[in-house]
Amino acid sequence: MVGKANEKLDNIDAKILHLIQSDASLSVSDISDQVGLSSSPCWRRIKRMEELGIIKGRVTLLDRKTLGLDFEVFVAVKLALPNRTNMEKFEQSVSRMPEVVQCAVVTGAVDFMLRVVTTDMHAYESFLREVLLSIDLVSDVQSRIVMRQSKDTTAVPLNLISNAVPRY
Repeated sequence: MVGKANEKLDNIDAKILHLIQSDASLSVSDISDQVGLSSSPCWRRIKRMEELGIIKGRVTLLDRKTLGLDFEVFVAVKLALPNRTNMEKFEQSVSRMPEVVQCAVVTGAVDFMLRVVTTDMHAYESFLREVLLSIDLVSDVQSRIVMRQSKDTTAVPLNLISNAVPRY
C-alpha cells in the first residue's frame, strides 16, 4: 500500500507535505491556516499520511559547517566478490559507521556509493584506512572530495505527484 500511497493524495495533502518538509516545526494550526482547513481535518490528514508511511518522521537538521563537520566525500566501493551475502555483510558494517551518512547500492563498475562526512582530510584518511579498508570484502575504493555543495536538500520533488506544489 505504501508504494501506491501517492494515489491517495490530493492537492491539500501535497500542500501539507510541502509545508512540513520545508519546516517541520510548524504547528497544525499554522499548517491548517496555510492550506485552508480547520485544525482537526488537517491533523487527521497528517496522521493518515504518517500511517501510510508517507511521513516517516520529523527531524532537526544540523549545520555541519558550524559543527566542524564540513569535509564531505563521495566514496565508490567495489567488493571483491559482490554476492548477496557479502553485500549484506558490507551493508551491516556500514550501518555501524557514523561517518557514513548515506549508502546506496548502485549499478555499474562499483557496488556501493557512500556519502561520508567528517572533520578534515586527516580524519577521512584515518576513517578510510582504519575502518573502511579494514573490511576484507572491499577490493577497491575511489574517493571524490566535495569542494562545494551547490544544492543540498532533504526535500522530495512533490511537484511530480501534484500540481498544487510549485514546480520552480
